[in-house]
Amino acid sequence: MDYHLTLNWPDFIERYWQKRPVVLKRGIANFIDPITPDELAGLAMESEVDSRLVSHLDGKWQVSHGPFESYDHLGESNWSLLVQAVNNWHEPTAALMRPFRALPDWRIDDLMISFSVPGGGVGPHLDQYDVFIIQGTGRRRWRVGEKVPMKQHCPHPDLLQVDPFEAIIDEEMEPGDILYIPPGFPHEGYSLENSLNYSVGFRAPSCREMISGFADYVLQRELGSLRYTDPDVPNRDHPADILPSELDRLRGMMLSMINQPEHFNQWFGEFITQSRHELDIAPPEPPYQPDEIYDALKQGDKLVRLGGLRVLRIDGEVYVNGEKIDSPHRPALEALASHIVLNESLFGDALEDPPFLAMLAALVNSGYWFFED
Repeated sequence: MDYHLTLNWPDFIERYWQKRPVVLKRGIANFIDPITPDELAGLAMESEVDSRLVSHLDGKWQVSHGPFESYDHLGESNWSLLVQAVNNWHEPTAALMRPFRALPDWRIDDLMISFSVPGGGVGPHLDQYDVFIIQGTGRRRWRVGEKVPMKQHCPHPDLLQVDPFEAIIDEEMEPGDILYIPPGFPHEGYSLENSLNYSVGFRAPSCREMISGFADYVLQRELGSLRYTDPDVPNRDHPADILPSELDRLRGMMLSMINQPEHFNQWFGEFITQSRHELDIAPPEPPYQPDEIYDALKQGDKLVRLGGLRVLRIDGEVYVNGEKIDSPHRPALEALASHIVLNESLFGDALEDPPFLAMLAALVNSGYWFFED
């Protein structure tokens, strides 16, 4: 299924992106759900899949985490099933992510899908990332408030809820409608009838995550062994004082590591291509030989990227799921990063090079790409 957004991207970015929430009526015309509630419930029974059940009964919020064995105990109102990274596990839903590639791939995170019965929702809450919420089957009412500081109260520790707010958007959404919400705008949605919602979330790494990730990179490669020196150690009035010039030198030592583009770029490529959720990796058995990959592509077969696999490019270097791919065949590497479905023509003469073909076979045998049925 191909999904198309009726959206003027330059206008949207200028007026709304990270600025204001907006409802895009019929953002996807003639919307068809790529998944059924039963299929979603089945995914939430798998141990590898991140899922939650949220209910609101007698004024109390309850949250339970999957995998779930049964749903027989649930009533007909006031609960929601939420499943993260469904695009990693259910190929048809991955198509919902593709219209959003007008924004950078590295910023797109995952597709969370919720099924809610009447009254179901997670209460008023804040997100620290951008999200597009696509209405599927059913109707749901959404309220969005004015931007507030990132402060939550916790009626339940698993729900980043906020106090009630005055709405600047109060809209009943129908299939194909899209609600865009930037970070920091409180919002709440609750179902008016059995409904499916698709949330395309965006990745916004924090400074804490990046410092921690870069420190791991430095340690793994045994970098940063340069030690502090002070051949012209300055005099001071008190031996206990650490002078501003010394702090500047210490800070400079740390910044000198980050300011080396070859290390920073490689670290960020590895860091940002790691999925935050498990992937549905199924290596082929038996593994493909390089000549079998060659023959299949030459016969017109197509390679499809695994749902949720992050493939990104920095200065012509391509990174896949936390690893840099080494090859001199830049156009072929660009094809790996740019296209979800690959055919022979996109690889050009790289297929005639045995080292490239061996590298491609290794990617396929890792379960990152698979041949289209």
